[in-house]
Amino acid sequence: MTRDLAVLGVGMHPWGKWGRNFVEYGIVAAREALKDADIEWRDVQFVSGGDTVRNGYPGFVAGATFAQALGWQGAQVASSYAACASGVTALSTARAQILAGFADVAMIVGADTTPKGFLAPTKGERGDDPDWLRFRLLGATNPTYFAFYARRRMELFGATREDFAQIKVKNSRHGLANEYARFRKENTIDDVLNAPMVSDPLSLLDICATSDGAAAMIVTSTDWADAHGYSNYVRIKGVSTVTPAYPNPVIEMPNFATDSKAGTATMPAMGFKDSIAHRAYEEAGVRPEDVSCAEVYDLSTALELDWYEHIGLCAPGEAEVLLRSGATALGGRIPVNTSGGLASFGEAVPAQAIAQLCELTWQLRGQAGVRQVEGANVGLSINQGLFGHGSCVILSK
Repeated sequence: MTRDLAVLGVGMHPWGKWGRNFVEYGIVAAREALKDADIEWRDVQFVSGGDTVRNGYPGFVAGATFAQALGWQGAQVASSYAACASGVTALSTARAQILAGFADVAMIVGADTTPKGFLAPTKGERGDDPDWLRFRLLGATNPTYFAFYARRRMELFGATREDFAQIKVKNSRHGLANEYARFRKENTIDDVLNAPMVSDPLSLLDICATSDGAAAMIVTSTDWADAHGYSNYVRIKGVSTVTPAYPNPVIEMPNFATDSKAGTATMPAMGFKDSIAHRAYEEAGVRPEDVSCAEVYDLSTALELDWYEHIGLCAPGEAEVLLRSGATALGGRIPVNTSGGLASFGEAVPAQAIAQLCELTWQLRGQAGVRQVEGANVGLSINQGLFGHGSCVILSK
């Protein structure tokens, strides 16, 4: 029995700042995915929801909330919270149900309504969570955190503000043609460099916004898809939801120190972010050189450069060279964030890992229009959530 899943349908609600109930967005995305899969809601046997902590009790029981809103029909439900990795954790739950034989057809759905400004820490005490500690001990909100990473790249690898700006330029160009993107405006290097400084060296255009939005998928066993006449479907080949291994200095506090290059010599050969992709590669039986396109988590422009190295597109310290060569832009060797990334979407936390998979599905089907990567055969998505949640999925034709 193959461990692959079939992706039969994907759907999204446009990202924006709509100010409505998150359930409305999720239902739009879910119905689009059902339509794309040519499957009736009554045939869905399992609903796996990505939770949103900002939307009250319904947000914490997202699977049941979406099942109720679509009309109760007896489907099993589950809800998953893993911060920015919630969408893939929800997928992993559905995948386990299908591979165990408890269901054949599953819906994965995530949606969010976000506050204005950056995402502040939620209430409660999480003294053993490094992300919580950076808020409490250093006052390092997300923009500050992203700036530490940017400064680290500048110190260790010679990155420049122009390199970071080029990421925004690339992703804004990609997002122009994406009907689901919130920001559909092409930016120049000067636009980014002259935007208001938020957390030096990152300007307003270097940092992603918070957004409302939703995304959904319909996945089945390959046996079910074959038996029901589906062919040439996209396959889920590998799913990684790894947590860090101890000791691991990339979790993330020691990386706040950027005044010395000496510390890198003691870092392990593989850190947390590297291991997220490594597990997915192993499971899928592919290598970085097999990847046709990738969707990576560009919370800031500098973080996209880090991801190039963590997923094996280049060696550590070589991301800037890869970017400058044009390899990660459409038409290049390995286009990254053809959707426009978070630079064009902003964060709708439980939905964004699913949105990455929507884009990769369209790419592998050849349905991405002017964003299409020629000959796309393998796609990779990756992100990271609070409290050590990893998220990586590998899809193939």
